[in-house]
Amino acid sequence: MSGGDLNDLVRRLEEVTSRLESVASKSGGAVSDEGDSAKVEAFDGVIKGALANFLALSKDIGGDVATQAGLVNAAFQAQRDFIVQANQCKQPKPDVLQQLLKPTSEAITAVQEFREKNRPSKQFNHLSVVSEGIPLLGWVTVGKPANYIKEMSDSAMFYVNRVIKDFKGKDDRHVEWARSFVKIATAVIDYTKDEYPAGLTFNPSGREATGAAASKPPAPGPPPPPGPPPPPGPPPPVQAPTGGAAAADGDETRAALFSDLNKGEGITSGLKKVTPDMQTHKNPGLKKVTADMQTHKNPALRHQSPTPYKGPTPYKSPSGGPTSPVFAPGDKKVPPPVAKKPVTAKLELQGSKWQVENQEGNRNIVVETTALKQTVYIYKCNNCTIQVKGKINSITLDGCKKTGLALDSLVSSLDIINCQSVQAQVMEKIPTVSIDKTDGAQIYLSKESLDCTIVTAKSSAMNVLIPTDTGEFSEHPIPEQFKTVWDGKKLNTDVSEIGG
Repeated sequence: MSGGDLNDLVRRLEEVTSRLESVASKSGGAVSDEGDSAKVEAFDGVIKGALANFLALSKDIGGDVATQAGLVNAAFQAQRDFIVQANQCKQPKPDVLQQLLKPTSEAITAVQEFREKNRPSKQFNHLSVVSEGIPLLGWVTVGKPANYIKEMSDSAMFYVNRVIKDFKGKDDRHVEWARSFVKIATAVIDYTKDEYPAGLTFNPSGREATGAAASKPPAPGPPPPPGPPPPPGPPPPVQAPTGGAAAADGDETRAALFSDLNKGEGITSGLKKVTPDMQTHKNPGLKKVTADMQTHKNPALRHQSPTPYKGPTPYKSPSGGPTSPVFAPGDKKVPPPVAKKPVTAKLELQGSKWQVENQEGNRNIVVETTALKQTVYIYKCNNCTIQVKGKINSITLDGCKKTGLALDSLVSSLDIINCQSVQAQVMEKIPTVSIDKTDGAQIYLSKESLDCTIVTAKSSAMNVLIPTDTGEFSEHPIPEQFKTVWDGKKLNTDVSEIGG
Protein backbone atom coordinates (compact mmCIF):
# COMPACT_ATOMS: atom_id res chain seq x y z
CA MET A 1 0.00 0.00 0.00
CA SER A 2 1.44 3.34 -1.04
CA GLY A 3 1.69 6.39 1.20
CA GLY A 4 -1.14 8.15 -0.68
CA ASP A 5 -3.52 5.23 -0.19
CA LEU A 6 -2.64 5.08 3.49
CA ASN A 7 -3.39 8.80 3.96
CA ASP A 8 -6.70 8.40 2.13
CA LEU A 9 -7.68 5.47 4.39
CA VAL A 10 -6.82 7.46 7.54
CA ARG A 11 -8.91 10.38 6.33
CA ARG A 12 -11.91 8.14 5.69
CA LEU A 13 -11.60 6.53 9.13
CA GLU A 14 -11.54 9.97 10.76
CA GLU A 15 -14.73 10.95 8.91
CA VAL A 16 -16.50 7.78 10.08
CA THR A 17 -15.32 8.39 13.65
CA SER A 18 -16.60 11.97 13.65
CA ARG A 19 -19.98 10.82 12.34
CA LEU A 20 -20.29 8.18 15.06
CA GLU A 21 -19.40 10.73 17.74
CA SER A 22 -22.02 13.13 16.34
CA VAL A 23 -24.73 10.45 16.42
CA ALA A 24 -23.76 9.43 19.95
CA SER A 25 -23.93 13.02 21.21
CA LYS A 26 -27.39 13.54 19.68
CA SER A 27 -28.90 10.26 20.89
CA GLY A 28 -27.18 8.97 24.02
CA GLY A 29 -26.53 12.25 25.82
CA ALA A 30 -29.87 13.82 24.96
CA VAL A 31 -31.87 10.76 25.93
CA SER A 32 -30.26 10.66 29.35
CA ASP A 33 -31.18 14.28 30.03
CA GLU A 34 -34.49 14.90 28.29
CA GLY A 35 -35.54 11.66 26.60
CA ASP A 36 -36.33 12.18 22.93
CA SER A 37 -34.66 15.55 22.46
CA ALA A 38 -36.37 16.11 19.09
CA LYS A 39 -39.82 16.29 20.74
CA VAL A 40 -38.57 18.61 23.47
CA GLU A 41 -36.70 20.82 21.01
CA ALA A 42 -39.82 21.07 18.85
CA PHE A 43 -41.81 22.29 21.87
CA ASP A 44 -39.00 24.74 22.63
CA GLY A 45 -39.63 26.08 19.14
CA VAL A 46 -43.21 26.93 20.19
CA ILE A 47 -41.93 28.67 23.33
CA LYS A 48 -39.21 30.65 21.52
CA GLY A 49 -41.48 31.49 18.60
CA ALA A 50 -45.21 32.09 19.05
CA LEU A 51 -45.13 32.30 22.86
CA ALA A 52 -42.15 34.69 22.93
CA ASN A 53 -43.93 37.00 20.48
CA PHE A 54 -47.06 36.96 22.66
CA LEU A 55 -45.04 37.71 25.81
CA ALA A 56 -43.25 40.63 24.13
CA LEU A 57 -46.54 42.19 22.97
CA SER A 58 -48.05 41.66 26.44
CA LYS A 59 -45.12 43.45 28.05
CA ASP A 60 -45.52 46.32 25.59
CA ILE A 61 -49.22 46.71 26.47
CA GLY A 62 -48.50 46.35 30.20
CA GLY A 63 -50.95 46.37 33.10
CA ASP A 64 -52.98 43.25 33.86
CA VAL A 65 -52.16 41.85 30.42
CA ALA A 66 -48.44 41.71 31.26
CA THR A 67 -49.11 40.15 34.66
CA GLN A 68 -51.31 37.43 33.21
CA ALA A 69 -48.77 36.76 30.47
CA GLY A 70 -46.26 35.82 33.16
CA LEU A 71 -48.70 33.17 34.38
CA VAL A 72 -49.09 31.88 30.81
CA ASN A 73 -45.31 31.57 30.51
CA ALA A 74 -45.23 29.55 33.75
CA ALA A 75 -47.94 27.23 32.39
CA PHE A 76 -45.93 26.52 29.22
CA GLN A 77 -42.78 25.87 31.25
CA ALA A 78 -44.72 23.41 33.42
CA GLN A 79 -45.93 21.64 30.28
CA ARG A 80 -42.39 21.47 28.91
CA ASP A 81 -41.28 19.74 32.13
CA PHE A 82 -44.13 17.25 31.72
CA ILE A 83 -43.10 16.47 28.12
CA VAL A 84 -39.54 15.88 29.35
CA GLN A 85 -40.89 13.44 31.96
CA ALA A 86 -43.01 11.67 29.32
CA ASN A 87 -39.93 11.12 27.14
CA GLN A 88 -37.87 9.86 30.08
CA CYS A 89 -40.36 7.56 31.80
CA LYS A 90 -42.62 4.60 31.19
CA GLN A 91 -46.40 4.95 31.29
CA PRO A 92 -47.06 5.81 34.97
CA LYS A 93 -49.86 4.65 37.22
CA PRO A 94 -52.94 6.94 37.41
CA ASP A 95 -51.98 8.41 40.80
CA VAL A 96 -48.43 9.15 39.64
CA LEU A 97 -49.76 10.65 36.39
CA GLN A 98 -51.90 13.05 38.44
CA GLN A 99 -48.81 14.19 40.31
CA LEU A 100 -46.96 14.79 37.04
CA LEU A 101 -49.87 16.82 35.65
CA LYS A 102 -50.44 18.84 38.85
CA PRO A 103 -48.00 21.72 38.05
CA THR A 104 -49.61 22.30 34.65
CA SER A 105 -53.11 22.10 36.11
CA GLU A 106 -52.29 24.59 38.87
CA ALA A 107 -50.74 26.99 36.35
CA ILE A 108 -53.88 26.88 34.16
CA THR A 109 -56.06 27.53 37.21
CA ALA A 110 -53.89 30.51 38.18
CA VAL A 111 -54.43 32.08 34.74
CA GLN A 112 -58.21 31.65 34.97
CA GLU A 113 -58.46 32.87 38.56
CA PHE A 114 -56.53 36.01 37.63
CA ARG A 115 -59.31 36.88 35.16
CA GLU A 116 -62.02 36.26 37.77
CA LYS A 117 -60.26 38.45 40.35
CA ASN A 118 -59.90 41.35 37.89
CA ARG A 119 -63.34 41.65 36.36
CA PRO A 120 -63.42 45.46 36.82
CA SER A 121 -60.19 45.74 34.79
CA LYS A 122 -60.25 47.86 31.64
CA GLN A 123 -58.39 44.98 29.99
CA PHE A 124 -61.04 42.41 30.91
CA ASN A 125 -61.55 41.32 27.30
CA HIS A 126 -57.81 40.67 26.98
CA LEU A 127 -57.83 38.61 30.17
CA SER A 128 -60.81 36.65 28.88
CA VAL A 129 -59.02 35.79 25.62
CA VAL A 130 -56.28 34.03 27.57
CA SER A 131 -58.59 32.57 30.25
CA GLU A 132 -60.85 30.93 27.65
CA GLY A 133 -57.94 29.62 25.54
CA ILE A 134 -55.37 28.47 28.11
CA PRO A 135 -57.09 25.07 28.68
CA LEU A 136 -55.57 24.07 25.32
CA LEU A 137 -52.59 22.88 27.40
CA GLY A 138 -54.80 19.99 28.46
CA TRP A 139 -54.11 18.30 25.10
CA VAL A 140 -51.71 15.94 26.89
CA THR A 141 -54.71 14.02 28.33
CA VAL A 142 -56.79 13.51 25.16
CA GLY A 143 -56.57 11.10 22.24
CA LYS A 144 -56.76 13.60 19.35
CA PRO A 145 -54.97 16.70 20.63
CA ALA A 146 -55.23 18.78 17.44
CA ASN A 147 -59.05 18.71 17.52
CA TYR A 148 -59.12 19.53 21.22
CA ILE A 149 -56.76 22.51 20.87
CA LYS A 150 -58.83 23.87 17.97
CA GLU A 151 -61.93 23.65 20.15
CA MET A 152 -60.27 25.61 22.97
CA SER A 153 -59.01 28.20 20.48
CA ASP A 154 -62.54 28.66 19.15
CA SER A 155 -63.77 29.30 22.70
CA ALA A 156 -61.43 32.29 22.91
CA MET A 157 -62.41 33.73 19.50
CA PHE A 158 -65.43 35.58 20.91
CA TYR A 159 -63.16 37.78 23.04
CA VAL A 160 -60.44 37.90 20.36
CA ASN A 161 -62.94 39.49 17.99
CA ARG A 162 -64.04 41.96 20.66
CA VAL A 163 -60.47 43.12 21.27
CA ILE A 164 -59.90 43.52 17.52
CA LYS A 165 -63.18 45.42 17.13
CA ASP A 166 -62.42 47.77 20.05
CA PHE A 167 -58.86 48.66 19.01
CA LYS A 168 -58.73 48.30 15.23
CA GLY A 169 -57.59 51.62 13.80
CA LYS A 170 -57.00 53.01 17.31
CA ASP A 171 -54.10 50.99 18.74
CA ASP A 172 -52.91 48.19 16.47
CA ARG A 173 -50.72 46.75 19.25
CA HIS A 174 -53.83 45.24 20.81
CA VAL A 175 -54.96 43.83 17.47
CA GLU A 176 -51.58 42.18 16.95
CA TRP A 177 -51.64 40.92 20.55
CA ALA A 178 -55.01 39.19 20.06
CA ARG A 179 -53.82 37.54 16.86
CA SER A 180 -50.58 36.43 18.52
CA PHE A 181 -52.53 34.33 21.03
CA VAL A 182 -54.33 32.59 18.18
CA LYS A 183 -50.92 31.89 16.62
CA ILE A 184 -49.88 30.14 19.85
CA ALA A 185 -52.81 27.74 19.46
CA THR A 186 -51.89 27.17 15.81
CA ALA A 187 -48.27 26.46 16.75
CA VAL A 188 -49.29 23.91 19.40
CA ILE A 189 -51.64 22.25 16.88
CA ASP A 190 -48.78 21.91 14.38
CA TYR A 191 -46.54 20.54 17.15
CA THR A 192 -49.02 17.83 18.14
CA LYS A 193 -49.66 16.85 14.52
CA ASP A 194 -45.93 16.33 13.99
CA GLU A 195 -44.97 14.72 17.31
CA TYR A 196 -48.13 13.29 18.92
CA PRO A 197 -50.88 12.92 16.28
CA ALA A 198 -52.70 10.23 18.30
CA GLY A 199 -52.00 11.70 21.74
CA LEU A 200 -49.04 11.99 24.09
CA THR A 201 -47.00 8.80 24.56
CA PHE A 202 -44.45 7.74 27.15
CA ASN A 203 -41.08 6.03 26.67
CA PRO A 204 -41.62 2.23 26.94
CA SER A 205 -37.90 1.70 27.61
CA GLY A 206 -37.56 4.58 30.08
CA ARG A 207 -37.32 4.59 33.84
CA GLU A 208 -40.22 4.33 36.28
CA ALA A 209 -42.05 7.61 36.85
CA THR A 210 -42.14 8.79 40.44
CA GLY A 211 -44.02 12.06 40.16
CA ALA A 212 -40.90 14.09 41.04
CA ALA A 213 -39.29 16.67 38.76
CA ALA A 214 -36.70 15.52 36.22
CA SER A 215 -33.65 16.31 38.29
CA LYS A 216 -30.99 14.57 40.34
CA PRO A 217 -32.32 12.89 43.47
CA PRO A 218 -31.47 14.78 46.68
CA ALA A 219 -29.13 13.29 49.28
CA PRO A 220 -30.98 11.05 51.73
CA GLY A 221 -31.82 12.70 55.04
CA PRO A 222 -31.82 11.23 58.55
CA PRO A 223 -34.33 8.47 59.25
CA PRO A 224 -37.74 9.70 60.51
CA PRO A 225 -38.46 9.46 64.24
CA PRO A 226 -40.45 6.42 65.35
CA GLY A 227 -44.19 6.88 65.26
CA PRO A 228 -46.60 6.61 68.22
CA PRO A 229 -47.46 3.16 69.54
CA PRO A 230 -50.29 1.44 67.70
CA PRO A 231 -53.79 1.77 69.21
CA PRO A 232 -55.15 -1.13 71.24
CA GLY A 233 -56.92 -3.77 69.24
CA PRO A 234 -60.70 -4.32 69.31
CA PRO A 235 -62.17 -6.20 72.28
CA PRO A 236 -62.48 -9.96 71.84
CA PRO A 237 -65.84 -11.12 70.50
CA VAL A 238 -68.38 -12.33 73.03
CA GLN A 239 -68.37 -16.11 73.15
CA ALA A 240 -71.66 -17.96 73.19
CA PRO A 241 -72.22 -20.17 76.23
CA THR A 242 -71.02 -23.71 75.71
CA GLY A 243 -71.97 -26.95 77.33
CA GLY A 244 -74.40 -29.77 76.90
CA ALA A 245 -77.41 -27.88 78.25
CA ALA A 246 -76.94 -24.96 75.86
CA ALA A 247 -76.48 -27.27 72.88
CA ALA A 248 -79.54 -29.28 73.79
CA ASP A 249 -81.63 -26.13 74.25
CA GLY A 250 -80.54 -24.86 70.83
CA ASP A 251 -81.45 -28.15 69.14
CA GLU A 252 -84.93 -28.14 70.71
CA THR A 253 -85.59 -24.54 69.60
CA ARG A 254 -84.46 -25.30 66.06
CA ALA A 255 -86.62 -28.46 65.88
CA ALA A 256 -89.69 -26.51 67.09
CA LEU A 257 -89.14 -23.85 64.42
CA PHE A 258 -89.00 -26.39 61.58
CA SER A 259 -92.03 -28.20 62.98
CA ASP A 260 -94.10 -24.98 62.82
CA LEU A 261 -92.92 -24.23 59.28
CA ASN A 262 -94.00 -27.69 58.11
CA LYS A 263 -97.59 -27.06 59.21
CA GLY A 264 -98.31 -25.05 56.03
CA GLU A 265 -101.57 -23.10 56.24
CA GLY A 266 -102.24 -24.60 59.66
CA ILE A 267 -99.56 -22.42 61.15
CA THR A 268 -102.15 -19.63 61.63
CA SER A 269 -104.38 -21.83 63.78
CA GLY A 270 -102.47 -20.84 66.89
CA LEU A 271 -102.97 -17.10 66.40
CA LYS A 272 -105.22 -15.26 68.82
CA LYS A 273 -108.52 -14.16 67.28
CA VAL A 274 -109.69 -10.53 67.58
CA THR A 275 -113.31 -10.40 68.74
CA PRO A 276 -115.63 -7.43 68.01
CA ASP A 277 -115.33 -6.13 71.58
CA MET A 278 -111.56 -5.79 71.03
CA GLN A 279 -111.89 -3.71 67.80
CA THR A 280 -111.60 0.05 68.35
CA HIS A 281 -113.88 1.00 65.43
CA LYS A 282 -116.70 -1.05 67.04
CA ASN A 283 -115.83 -0.17 70.65
CA PRO A 284 -114.89 3.59 70.84
CA GLY A 285 -114.32 3.31 74.55
CA LEU A 286 -111.00 1.61 73.87
CA LYS A 287 -109.66 4.87 72.35
CA LYS A 288 -110.04 6.83 75.56
CA VAL A 289 -106.89 7.69 77.48
CA THR A 290 -107.43 7.65 81.21
CA ALA A 291 -105.51 9.71 83.76
CA ASP A 292 -103.48 6.73 84.92
CA MET A 293 -102.19 6.30 81.36
CA GLN A 294 -100.86 9.89 81.01
CA THR A 295 -97.18 10.33 81.79
CA HIS A 296 -97.52 13.97 82.92
CA LYS A 297 -100.03 12.83 85.57
CA ASN A 298 -98.30 9.56 86.35
CA PRO A 299 -94.50 10.18 86.40
CA ALA A 300 -93.80 6.56 87.22
CA LEU A 301 -94.66 5.65 83.61
CA ARG A 302 -91.67 7.67 82.36
CA HIS A 303 -89.24 5.18 83.83
CA GLN A 304 -90.96 2.08 82.47
CA SER A 305 -89.87 2.47 78.84
CA PRO A 306 -86.97 0.25 77.76
CA THR A 307 -83.55 1.86 77.57
CA PRO A 308 -82.61 2.54 73.92
CA TYR A 309 -79.64 0.61 72.58
CA LYS A 310 -76.36 2.46 72.33
CA GLY A 311 -73.57 1.13 70.16
CA PRO A 312 -69.98 0.81 71.30
CA THR A 313 -68.05 4.02 71.83
CA PRO A 314 -65.72 4.67 68.86
CA TYR A 315 -62.01 4.45 69.52
CA LYS A 316 -60.22 7.73 70.28
CA SER A 317 -56.51 7.93 69.69
CA PRO A 318 -54.32 9.03 72.63
CA SER A 319 -53.05 12.04 70.65
CA GLY A 320 -56.54 13.43 70.22
CA GLY A 321 -56.56 12.72 66.48
CA PRO A 322 -59.53 11.73 64.33
CA THR A 323 -61.77 8.98 65.70
CA SER A 324 -62.74 7.56 62.31
CA PRO A 325 -60.87 4.36 61.41
CA VAL A 326 -60.29 5.61 57.86
CA PHE A 327 -57.68 8.08 59.12
CA ALA A 328 -54.24 6.54 59.12
CA PRO A 329 -51.54 7.81 61.54
CA GLY A 330 -50.10 11.05 60.23
CA ASP A 331 -53.21 12.08 58.25
CA LYS A 332 -54.21 15.71 58.55
CA LYS A 333 -57.52 16.80 59.98
CA VAL A 334 -60.05 18.12 57.49
CA PRO A 335 -60.37 21.86 58.07
CA PRO A 336 -63.85 23.23 58.70
CA PRO A 337 -65.56 24.79 55.69
CA VAL A 338 -64.80 28.44 55.19
CA ALA A 339 -67.85 30.66 55.08
CA LYS A 340 -68.25 32.59 51.85
CA LYS A 341 -67.88 36.32 52.10
CA PRO A 342 -71.13 38.14 51.40
CA VAL A 343 -71.09 39.88 48.05
CA THR A 344 -71.80 43.59 47.90
CA ALA A 345 -74.30 45.02 45.46
CA LYS A 346 -72.76 47.72 43.29
CA LEU A 347 -74.16 50.51 41.13
CA GLU A 348 -71.47 53.07 40.32
CA LEU A 349 -69.57 54.82 37.55
CA GLN A 350 -65.82 54.11 37.35
CA GLY A 351 -64.22 56.28 34.71
CA SER A 352 -66.41 55.75 31.66
CA LYS A 353 -67.75 52.35 32.77
CA TRP A 354 -70.98 51.86 34.71
CA GLN A 355 -70.85 48.79 36.95
CA VAL A 356 -74.10 47.12 38.02
CA GLU A 357 -73.16 44.03 40.01
CA ASN A 358 -74.69 41.48 42.42
CA GLN A 359 -78.13 43.06 42.49
CA GLU A 360 -80.86 40.78 43.88
CA GLY A 361 -84.60 41.31 43.27
CA ASN A 362 -84.21 45.03 42.49
CA ARG A 363 -86.86 46.11 39.97
CA ASN A 364 -86.04 49.84 39.95
CA ILE A 365 -82.45 50.11 38.74
CA VAL A 366 -81.98 53.18 36.51
CA VAL A 367 -78.67 54.14 34.89
CA GLU A 368 -78.60 57.80 33.77
CA THR A 369 -75.80 57.95 31.20
CA THR A 370 -74.21 61.28 30.30
CA ALA A 371 -71.60 60.59 27.59
CA LEU A 372 -71.49 58.71 24.31
CA LYS A 373 -68.27 56.89 25.23
CA GLN A 374 -69.72 55.36 28.41
CA THR A 375 -70.36 51.60 28.71
CA VAL A 376 -72.52 49.56 31.09
CA TYR A 377 -71.37 46.25 32.56
CA ILE A 378 -74.11 44.23 34.32
CA TYR A 379 -72.77 41.24 36.27
CA LYS A 380 -74.56 38.52 38.28
CA CYS A 381 -77.88 40.28 38.74
CA ASN A 382 -80.81 38.03 39.64
CA ASN A 383 -84.51 38.78 39.18
CA CYS A 384 -83.91 42.47 38.41
CA THR A 385 -85.17 45.11 35.99
CA ILE A 386 -82.60 47.60 34.67
CA GLN A 387 -83.26 50.72 32.59
CA VAL A 388 -80.41 52.44 30.75
CA LYS A 389 -81.29 55.94 29.57
CA GLY A 390 -79.45 57.82 26.84
CA LYS A 391 -77.20 56.85 23.95
CA ILE A 392 -73.95 55.11 24.96
CA ASN A 393 -71.25 52.90 23.45
CA SER A 394 -72.17 49.35 24.56
CA ILE A 395 -73.88 47.20 27.21
CA THR A 396 -72.78 43.80 28.51
CA LEU A 397 -74.99 41.33 30.43
CA ASP A 398 -72.76 38.73 32.11
CA GLY A 399 -73.92 35.84 34.34
CA CYS A 400 -77.42 37.25 34.95
CA LYS A 401 -80.63 35.29 35.65
CA LYS A 402 -84.26 36.32 35.12
CA THR A 403 -83.23 39.90 34.43
CA GLY A 404 -84.90 42.43 32.15
CA LEU A 405 -83.09 45.27 30.38
CA ALA A 406 -84.58 48.32 28.69
CA LEU A 407 -82.21 50.53 26.70
CA ASP A 408 -82.51 53.56 24.44
CA SER A 409 -79.70 53.50 21.86
CA LEU A 410 -76.20 52.03 21.38
CA VAL A 411 -73.28 52.89 19.16
CA SER A 412 -71.64 49.47 19.25
CA SER A 413 -73.40 46.34 20.53
CA LEU A 414 -75.41 44.60 23.24
CA ASP A 415 -73.51 41.52 24.49
CA ILE A 416 -75.30 38.77 26.45
CA ILE A 417 -72.89 36.19 27.98
CA ASN A 418 -73.50 33.22 30.31
CA CYS A 419 -77.06 34.28 31.13
CA GLN A 420 -80.32 32.46 31.82
CA SER A 421 -83.85 33.66 31.03
CA VAL A 422 -83.06 37.30 30.22
CA GLN A 423 -84.98 39.90 28.21
CA ALA A 424 -83.81 43.04 26.44
CA GLN A 425 -85.98 45.72 24.84
CA VAL A 426 -84.59 48.32 22.43
CA MET A 427 -86.43 51.64 22.39
CA GLU A 428 -84.52 53.37 19.58
CA LYS A 429 -81.49 52.15 17.58
CA ILE A 430 -78.99 49.30 18.04
CA PRO A 431 -76.59 47.93 15.37
CA THR A 432 -75.55 44.55 16.84
CA VAL A 433 -76.72 41.97 19.38
CA SER A 434 -74.27 39.22 20.44
CA ILE A 435 -75.49 36.18 22.44
CA ASP A 436 -72.96 33.68 23.78
CA LYS A 437 -73.37 30.67 26.13
CA THR A 438 -76.89 31.73 27.10
CA ASP A 439 -79.99 29.65 27.81
CA GLY A 440 -83.11 31.73 27.22
CA ALA A 441 -83.01 35.21 25.64
CA GLN A 442 -85.87 37.43 24.43
CA ILE A 443 -84.88 40.41 22.27
CA TYR A 444 -87.57 43.06 21.64
CA LEU A 445 -86.58 45.24 18.68
CA SER A 446 -87.88 48.68 17.77
CA LYS A 447 -88.86 49.59 14.22
CA GLU A 448 -85.60 51.57 13.88
CA SER A 449 -83.54 48.48 14.78
CA LEU A 450 -85.00 45.93 12.37
CA ASP A 451 -81.74 45.97 10.35
CA CYS A 452 -79.55 45.02 13.32
CA THR A 453 -77.21 42.01 13.17
CA ILE A 454 -77.68 39.19 15.69
CA VAL A 455 -74.69 36.89 16.34
CA THR A 456 -75.20 33.73 18.44
CA ALA A 457 -72.88 30.99 19.72
CA LYS A 458 -73.48 28.02 22.05
CA SER A 459 -76.92 29.35 23.06
CA SER A 460 -80.49 28.04 23.16
CA ALA A 461 -84.11 29.19 23.54
CA MET A 462 -83.54 32.51 21.76
CA ASN A 463 -86.39 34.57 20.32
CA VAL A 464 -86.58 37.90 18.51
CA LEU A 465 -89.81 39.88 18.84
CA ILE A 466 -90.66 42.17 15.89
CA PRO A 467 -93.17 45.06 16.27
CA THR A 468 -96.29 44.93 14.09
CA ASP A 469 -98.61 47.65 12.81
CA THR A 470 -101.11 46.88 15.58
CA GLY A 471 -98.60 47.65 18.30
CA GLU A 472 -98.16 44.00 19.23
CA PHE A 473 -94.99 41.90 18.79
CA SER A 474 -94.59 38.83 16.61
CA GLU A 475 -92.22 36.20 18.00
CA HIS A 476 -89.57 34.56 15.79
CA PRO A 477 -87.20 31.88 17.14
CA ILE A 478 -83.49 31.94 16.28
CA PRO A 479 -82.44 28.56 14.80
CA GLU A 480 -80.30 26.31 16.99
CA GLN A 481 -79.89 23.29 14.70
CA PHE A 482 -78.04 23.30 11.39
CA LYS A 483 -77.29 20.87 8.57
CA THR A 484 -73.87 20.81 6.88
CA VAL A 485 -73.20 19.07 3.54
CA TRP A 486 -69.98 18.65 1.54
CA ASP A 487 -70.61 19.53 -2.13
CA GLY A 488 -67.23 18.34 -3.38
CA LYS A 489 -65.48 21.69 -2.99
CA LYS A 490 -66.64 23.20 0.28
CA LEU A 491 -68.99 22.75 3.22
CA ASN A 492 -72.47 24.24 2.84
CA THR A 493 -74.39 24.91 6.06
CA ASP A 494 -78.12 25.61 6.17
CA VAL A 495 -80.72 25.79 8.90
CA SER A 496 -82.12 22.34 9.64
CA GLU A 497 -85.82 21.92 8.83
CA ILE A 498 -86.30 20.27 12.21
CA GLY A 499 -84.47 22.97 14.11
CA GLY A 500 -85.92 26.02 12.42
